[in-house]
Amino acid sequence: MTPGAGTAREFPATALAGPYADGLDLPYWEGLQAGELRLQRCGECDLWIWGPRWMCGRCQTFDPKWTAVEPVGRIFSWSRTWHPFIPELAGELPFVTVLVELPEAGGRRVLGLLAENGAGDIAIGDAVAGIIQQPADAPWPVLRWRMASTTTETERRTGQ
Repeated sequence: MTPGAGTAREFPATALAGPYADGLDLPYWEGLQAGELRLQRCGECDLWIWGPRWMCGRCQTFDPKWTAVEPVGRIFSWSRTWHPFIPELAGELPFVTVLVELPEAGGRRVLGLLAENGAGDIAIGDAVAGIIQQPADAPWPVLRWRMASTTTETERRTGQ
């Protein structure tokens, strides 16, 4: 499936989607099921934490809390992939991976795929908004990113 530039696409599910066996990131995945992007935040020192940790790296308090954040930010870095490193995405080439800086989460950066096909211009600093997609063939939803100029509030909530 290769739609025209600027149109969103749903990527196939991968074996990489879903929580790890230790359960540490389970609240992240449950947040996506609830239509939210959740990141950890220390209840003691307010440090935002990503990726998931059992304790805060600043004050060493255990059990940071999971907090919903608005899935909007700016592209910090990006890469266009032309090689099928993940077999499930072989038919989706090229695809764009973005590292998004979230101002509402203390500048934490979250990695994800750009929902557009990657044929257009992309620049560091471009505004993006997260959408949550539920692949038809997978139990866990996934977070994708769209250029902010092509994303509406309804799309962000429903992944449509």
